Amino acid sequence: MVKIAASILNADFGNLGQEIKRAEEAGAQLLHLDIMDGHFVPNLTLGPQVVKSLRPHTRLPFETHLMVTDPEKFSTPFINAGSNLILFHVETVSRPEKLLKEIKIAGVRAGLVLNPPTPVETLLPYLNAIDQVLVMSVNPGFGGQEFITGALDKISVLDAERRKKGLRFEIEVDGGVNPKTGALCRKAGVDILVVGTYLFQAKDIKEAVKSLQT
Repeated sequence: MVKIAASILNADFGNLGQEIKRAEEAGAQLLHLDIMDGHFVPNLTLGPQVVKSLRPHTRLPFETHLMVTDPEKFSTPFINAGSNLILFHVETVSRPEKLLKEIKIAGVRAGLVLNPPTPVETLLPYLNAIDQVLVMSVNPGFGGQEFITGALDKISVLDAERRKKGLRFEIEVDGGVNPKTGALCRKAGVDILVVGTYLFQAKDIKEAVKSLQT
């Protein structure tokens, strides 16, 4: 069954501890943390201290998505803050394999993120070095955007590559996910759905989780 990663970008920031508990009790398996620097994307969100303060509120793994210009500078602070997985954009570094190795040496999982305009072929040389791939199905920066269908082809290519090469990395998609788009992503081979707006604005968050998995 597909996993649900609750993205707190569209949660109530005045009650984040309670919102996280609500998502966990509803059946989310992961917590997705969008870290934005105002440079790589036109928005600012959380720093390491906020992530550290959230850590005692849940046992859910933290997957930290670095939407930043210099992920090399940010990976260690967020690992120290309690992240279990660090995701960074392949577009931001000249040598992804170096940072992937450094993150793994620090004892957490490592993955790469692909923006909508970036060809999926950009990731292929690094598939044997990653634990996870995040395919963006919106342009990163803000929640509530519509799903970009080109993400489905990228998911299919990545799924075919891991099957062909016997690799075990997980495929995740983020942006505009709802029951309809989620079903298309599952069919394409995705393992994890990142969900924010649909989840936290639902009248019944538990039913929202179920609707994404069936």
